[in-house]
Amino acid sequence: MRHPTSRVLFAYWDGLRGARSAPERGEIEPGAIRHVLADTFILDLDEPGEPMLRLAGTRLCGLFGRELKGEGFADLWTGGGRDEIGRLIAAVQDDAAGIVGGLVGHTADGDRITLEILLLPLRHHGRTHSRVLGAISPGAIPAWMGLKPVVSLETISLRIIWPVGEVAPAAPPPTIERRGRLVVHQGGRA
Repeated sequence: MRHPTSRVLFAYWDGLRGARSAPERGEIEPGAIRHVLADTFILDLDEPGEPMLRLAGTRLCGLFGRELKGEGFADLWTGGGRDEIGRLIAAVQDDAAGIVGGLVGHTADGDRITLEILLLPLRHHGRTHSRVLGAISPGAIPAWMGLKPVVSLETISLRIIWPVGEVAPAAPPPTIERRGRLVVHQGGRA
């Protein structure tokens, strides 16, 4: 986690969680996270289908140039990113793990902004698979923010934050290729 918003929100969530897989939605006290509230959101997963934004902070709404409450969360992405975000939400709920990642937001006229996303599971009335607490925060605030809305998001990196005491599934070691002083990692776009 690079962004202070993500670190503060994760520390708060982790403190509430304790030994449980996720804290209850009712335990979230907005005043305790008032410094990061503008970048936070809560997703509602009660209805079958797409996760909906139940709450969205003011800076997050300002980034997209509209009130986001009631919109489909995946609608913020384009193309294959919509399916990917659905799988990420399912992983957060099924594995009780957090996800942190890098995003790029695009405006209609081609401006870009780098963002960090954090997704954390919440329980609601004892039920899992009901709510997700998250944040989308800018790395730097560009001069055009608030004047030009972001019209789509693109996911560029993801990392799972496994619950304490659980071991992440083994992954094959990455292939490392050196070119002079540079290291080339396999992956990227096809």
